[in-house]
Amino acid sequence: MNRKQLTARADRRAFVAQLIAATPEALIVSGLGSASYDVFASGDRDKNYYLWGAMGGATSLGLGLALAQPDKPVVVITGDGEQLMGIGSLATIAAKQPSNLTIVVLDNGHFGETGMQQSHSSLGTDLVAVAKGFGIADAFSVDSTAASAEIAQGINARRGTRFVQVFIAADEPERALPPRDGPYIKNRFRAALGLKPF
Repeated sequence: MNRKQLTARADRRAFVAQLIAATPEALIVSGLGSASYDVFASGDRDKNYYLWGAMGGATSLGLGLALAQPDKPVVVITGDGEQLMGIGSLATIAAKQPSNLTIVVLDNGHFGETGMQQSHSSLGTDLVAVAKGFGIADAFSVDSTAASAEIAQGINARRGTRFVQVFIAADEPERALPPRDGPYIKNRFRAALGLKPF
């Protein structure tokens, strides 16, 4: 499926809320901006790691976390603009192939944090083809909120590295701002993993 074939789009807030509700053991890394707002709006959890001011870093952080915590499902929830900024991380993810990592890209085809300019994904870049080209075989796109149920099953089963592009509407739901205190987020997350703060 590509953007030109779309007739429907998933409701971003409902999709994220349903995905997280169905994956209670998952460690969630959210990319900066709207993805973090969506994750926070679904309910703050100590297993959420909100990324602030690190555009392009969500998938790299998710990879490190998946390798360090192989017995826990890890989900990166980010946007198309943030993923495009960190596109090279997909090559390393493909090389390592952690069985517990799922990357969910909420794709509205725009850079939502900088003025809604069109992103490359609405100008011809096929993110699923890019992910597959790097070597992530289980890469696919969805455009319905209901698809969150099947994706959640794969996350809970830790079926291997997965890349999911979720086509969403180019709207801007009301912002739900998570905590911005980096040390607090980090130490709360470490405590949830049974690790000491530092």
